[in-house]
Amino acid sequence: MEKKNDRILSIDVLRGFDMFWLIGGAALAIALVNLFPAGLRDVLLPQFEHVEWEGFHFYDLIFPLFEFVMGMSIVFSLSKITSNSDKKAAYKRIFKRVILLYLLGIIYYGGLANVWPEIRLVGVLPRLAFTYGIAAVLFLNLNLRGLIITAVSVLVGYWILLNFVPVPGVGHPSVSPDAHWAKYIDEHFLPGKMHDGTWDNCGILGTFPAVVNVLFGIFASLVLIEKKLTDKKKVLYLVGGGLILVIAGYLWSFQLPIIKKIWTPSYVFVSGGYSFMLMGLFYWIIDVLHFKKWTLMFVWIGVNPITIYMLTRIFSFQSLARRFVGGNIEILVGDEYFPLLLKTTSIVLVLLLLRFMYKKKIFIKV
Repeated sequence: MEKKNDRILSIDVLRGFDMFWLIGGAALAIALVNLFPAGLRDVLLPQFEHVEWEGFHFYDLIFPLFEFVMGMSIVFSLSKITSNSDKKAAYKRIFKRVILLYLLGIIYYGGLANVWPEIRLVGVLPRLAFTYGIAAVLFLNLNLRGLIITAVSVLVGYWILLNFVPVPGVGHPSVSPDAHWAKYIDEHFLPGKMHDGTWDNCGILGTFPAVVNVLFGIFASLVLIEKKLTDKKKVLYLVGGGLILVIAGYLWSFQLPIIKKIWTPSYVFVSGGYSFMLMGLFYWIIDVLHFKKWTLMFVWIGVNPITIYMLTRIFSFQSLARRFVGGNIEILVGDEYFPLLLKTTSIVLVLLLLRFMYKKKIFIKV
């Protein structure tokens, strides 16, 4: 299968669209929806928050969608490296990125500001590091068939574990919030601070099915770079394949619930399916129809995603925004509308910084 390394704009835009919700977009949406009539507000507001345990909201797509786009980037970056040199250079790149992402994750959650064992060793960035590293090594060493077999094996194996293997101390298989395999493994093998008390929702076990979301991204890139396919077929495969996964995931959820916190296989199917569908839609609009005028804001975000993710954690853009719209302006606007004004100003400041970096060609690669 031939590969090319031409940059596909829709990938950067989708990455930027995904990151938008993490750097303030969700808070902006909540502030806006709070102004809607009660009935509509009650329907929309939960979509910008994570499901407590079982189910799926829009906000539950953000993390796996980034995993998916990261998988897409693996195909282009590693193919370029291996076409210019041997696998050794690719492994070096993988190792450096895993270490850097992991260390940034430690810093993101407080670094060494806390005393041991109040230091969190896992989280979003550490999971990105591990899933990237595993998927990248698999991509270098397996063909498409091997990658598909690996994805299926991981999900089936995880399904068997969750459904048929009794949880120690419980005596029967369980996916309840208080008794499940992810909790048991973290309690016994994961040191440091836990996000959920005695276990972590970005802990050890859920990392493996999350790798499949990265593999889905690899599959999507392989579709996009396949020269034998027309653009129409590429869109059809991405959207159609995604729709099949979503339907299969919801059907699977009758037997195994969709649970983001332990990354159940049904959750992988639903989140992966929506990711495929979004990629197909973005590719059709941007790269096929060439409707690009609306994309620039997301490109600014998409070319510096980890940088702005870290900055919004370390620096309060909302506090800075209050310096522009606080005081008398806040009183004039009133309590009802001020949250929307504050969140909008905060997002504008973030975008101005990203625009400056883009114009100056400051792209901090991780």
